[in-house]
Amino acid sequence: MAWFLQQEGYGKEPVGSFKTAEYAVEAALELAHVSDEWVLAEDTVSVFERLLALHDSQLASAPLHKVIHAEKRLRQFLAGTASSPVPENDPADMS
Repeated sequence: MAWFLQQEGYGKEPVGSFKTAEYAVEAALELAHVSDEWVLAEDTVSVFERLLALHDSQLASAPLHKVIHAEKRLRQFLAGTASSPVPENDPADMS
């Protein structure tokens, strides 16, 4: 939801932070399938802390209709077949 709220103007976290978190969750899921352990890579914990802080501030500042819209977009993504709603590169960095 933090990604979708940021797309609505609530946050300025680099795209790379979202991708790092996404890859870390995928790696943790793979590890869990093999070892039944749910562990995030230590070097990604600070990224999750930043994204959680971002989402906390989003929930404190975004109007309810924006939060509901972000949740709807998340549900649509989860129901679809796309591998990620987050682009590989920050479109703002492309020239």
